[in-house]
Amino acid sequence: MALDRAAVEHVAELAKLGLSEDELVMFAEQLSAILDYAAILQRLDTSAILPTASVGGLENVMRDDVVTPSLSQEDVLANAPHRHAGQFQVPAILD
Repeated sequence: MALDRAAVEHVAELAKLGLSEDELVMFAEQLSAILDYAAILQRLDTSAILPTASVGGLENVMRDDVVTPSLSQEDVLANAPHRHAGQFQVPAILD
């Protein structure tokens, strides 16, 4: 499936990318090749393959939750450039 210039420009606009003329041509070729490959994959018969949510084994990879001593509030805030009422104080980023 060959993508035309308008389709590549549309995708670039959605991604808020400014592309040069050379990049538009290059990405049109690359995206077309990706869509061609996806079309080949669509033709595969997967009716005998069960749907899976994960291809790996189902096992918990997290460590056990063990309570350990933590730093005191004073130690945590020791190097904070600004603090207020026992908390980090940072500049507001929203109006």
